[in-house]
Amino acid sequence: MYRYGQYCPIAKALEVVGDRWTLLIVRDLLSGTTQFNELERGLPGISRALLAERLRRLQRLGLVERSAVDSGRSRSTYRLTRAGAELQAVLDALLVWGAAWAFEAPTPEDLNPLLLLWWMRGRIAVAELPAQRVVIQFDFRGPKRETYWLVLTRGDTSICLSHPGFEIDVLVTADLAVCFEIWLGRVGLDEALCDGRMVIDAAPILAQAFPRWFLWSPAAPAVQAARRH
Repeated sequence: MYRYGQYCPIAKALEVVGDRWTLLIVRDLLSGTTQFNELERGLPGISRALLAERLRRLQRLGLVERSAVDSGRSRSTYRLTRAGAELQAVLDALLVWGAAWAFEAPTPEDLNPLLLLWWMRGRIAVAELPAQRVVIQFDFRGPKRETYWLVLTRGDTSICLSHPGFEIDVLVTADLAVCFEIWLGRVGLDEALCDGRMVIDAAPILAQAFPRWFLWSPAAPAVQAARRH
C-alpha cells in the first residue's frame, strides 16, 4: 500500500482504494458478482494471485467480507461491507466524470470480445426472452475476426467458444469496437443498423425483439447524457 504522508481525507481514501484494480473489483462486487472465478472473468488482465491479494487486503481494511459456501471445495463468496457499499457514490461520480471527459473511441487494447459477452450475460432481461431457447451467433469483425455464441434461456445464459450444436436463431455481424460502443451507449443501436455498421440476420419477430433481451450497460445513461452536452 502506498502512503502519501498527508493528513487529508482524500489522501487517506486513496491509500485504501487507490491501488490498481481495486476500484474495478469494487465495481464488480457492487454489480452483484460474488464468486472469485466470476470476478476474474470480469477483470481480464488481472492475475489470480493479484486478485486474491487485493481481496485479502479489502478484507483486512473492512471493505469486503468473505464467507465459505462449500468448505469441502474451498468455495467462498465475497460481499461488500457497509464501508465498501458506500463506495457506490464514488464510482457513480467517476462514471459521470469519465463519460464526460475520458471516454473516447475505443482502442484495440480496450477490446475483448469475451469481456463484452460476459457483461451481456449479466444483463439479460429474462422476462423479455421467448419461452424457447435462443442462440445468438456473434461474428466480430475488425483486425481479428472472431466468432462466439450466446445461448439464452429463461433459466440461464451460456457463453460458447465453439458452436453449441443448436440451430442459430440470430446472427449478429459487426466490428467489435462498434459492439462495445453500442453496449455502452456511445452509438445507438438503430443508428448502427441503419448505416450498416451492425447487421442482424434473423426472423423479423426475433430481430425486432433482440434489443429488448438486454438491459444494456449500467454506464450507458451517463455516456448518452455526456454526448448530449
